[in-house]
Amino acid sequence: MQPRISFVTLGVADLDRSRRFYNEVLGWTPFQDNGGIVMYKLNGMVLSLFPQHELMEDAQVKDEANGSRFTLAQCLRSPEEVDALFAELTKKKVIITKKPRQVFWGGYSGYFADPDGHLWEVAHNPFLEMDGAGNVQGLKAG
Repeated sequence: MQPRISFVTLGVADLDRSRRFYNEVLGWTPFQDNGGIVMYKLNGMVLSLFPQHELMEDAQVKDEANGSRFTLAQCLRSPEEVDALFAELTKKKVIITKKPRQVFWGGYSGYFADPDGHLWEVAHNPFLEMDGAGNVQGLKAG
């Protein structure tokens, strides 16, 4: 696995309150805000806000409102790359919390946990423009 992060997703208790904070207090402008998730392009990565209970449901872990309140994510170029990485992780006996699959937002992803239970999502997001190094550039035109 390459040493890079594409997304940091914060599990939030109240998406509207968090959106107002990042937009109005910090002055950030989201590059995507579809009502269910808010995304801000940072310097080569994305910070996203996602309801805590939905984040835990997506990762298929118990929502105890502590510990894994965010996920680290890495975007790959295809579902096949995601599957290949999960095959490597499985061989290395990494805890897989959700095997890769098509997901509700139109991409393909799975989750694994590090030794402390921090969640990593590995995804193919067909809506993102990525450079040759795998950095998120923004949304694809069209």
